[in-house]
Amino acid sequence: MIQKLKNSIKWIAVLVIGFLGGLIASLIVLNSSLVGGTSTSSNTTSTSAVSYKNSTSTTEAVSKVQDAVVSVLNYQNVSSSNSLSDAYSQIFGGRDNSSQENSDDSELAVASEGSGVLYKIDGDTAYLVTNTHVVEGAEQLEILLSDGTKVTGELVGSDTYSDIAVVKISSENVKTVAEFADSDKLTVGETAIAIGSPLGSEYANSVTQGIVSSLSRTVTMTNESGQTVSTNAIQTDAAINPGNSGGALINIEGQVIGINSSKISSTSKSESVEGMGFAIPSNDVVSIINQLESNGSVTRPALGISMVALTEVSTRALSQLNIPTSVTNGVVVGSVQSGMPADGVLEQYDVITEIDGEEVASASDLQSILYKHSIGDSIKVTFYRGTEKKTATIKLTKTSQDLTSNE
Repeated sequence: MIQKLKNSIKWIAVLVIGFLGGLIASLIVLNSSLVGGTSTSSNTTSTSAVSYKNSTSTTEAVSKVQDAVVSVLNYQNVSSSNSLSDAYSQIFGGRDNSSQENSDDSELAVASEGSGVLYKIDGDTAYLVTNTHVVEGAEQLEILLSDGTKVTGELVGSDTYSDIAVVKISSENVKTVAEFADSDKLTVGETAIAIGSPLGSEYANSVTQGIVSSLSRTVTMTNESGQTVSTNAIQTDAAINPGNSGGALINIEGQVIGINSSKISSTSKSESVEGMGFAIPSNDVVSIINQLESNGSVTRPALGISMVALTEVSTRALSQLNIPTSVTNGVVVGSVQSGMPADGVLEQYDVITEIDGEEVASASDLQSILYKHSIGDSIKVTFYRGTEKKTATIKLTKTSQDLTSNE
């Protein structure tokens, strides 16, 4: 009897434990369903409650300079039959009569848009740098700040050969200015970030990222005046599009390493090209803007020579120069202008390889080094005359205005 009672109690205990286990499991499942976020009974979807701050070295770099990048609007007089003028009439119900003092058949309209970089505040005035081709021909300049404020800009000065211009505005709404890096310390492969207004102010403050693809590239272009201009440039694969001109190319520290100026989109054979943008190095930019602020123009010393890069010389012509085979970079003197500093020092077919100890491999290299000097300075020129290596000191007594033709 006692044994039967023990067995009965044993089975009852098993049933009770099983029941309690099932009850606990059901409660756990139910609780998990309620805590999980999305209620199965309402069948709705919600966002995760998890939040985080995605901060990287790139976002930190951009945040330092983004508010210093602006859009530059170039207003020019256009014919009243022009589509830009027609659009103006449709929006405002007539002409902009305030711009018609001298012409009844034209009015101001946006002819082009670019970018600029604020770099200095001096009392009530702020200064920005952009490209000469962005402000060229402007009857009026307007600057769109990063906060949406639009102010009138005044051209301080521009320089065709460097494609650099300086514009000043009221500093009232300017809170951030950019810092320039030492572009001589750039390394191929390092991060490069472009900030500007591709395709215009509608896409202001767009950011693209790439690398420094190459240094000391010579970019040759023809400006609106028909002049052929060669500039020293940084090459990058960061996306640069029309409207980015004048904007900032920055490093991972948020410093400006260059001012974006151009890109190659296709070749003469109509081959499509991607990822080849160019920026004017910051060291060149600083040299130019200091002169533009002081004088409104750039006075450049001149040697008085015409030249061609040694790498562009044919094999046949190269053999006639009779220089050592170890000399592979330099510029060949094509002619020397009478009365200029190089007259009596350099001769036709001399091959210049260094100036002041810096290597010269192209015309833009020579110009970049030369244009760092002022009138009255002296430079040390290293060159080959045939197989003989020579060094000569030339005093820079003449300017580019004294040239009968461009160097």
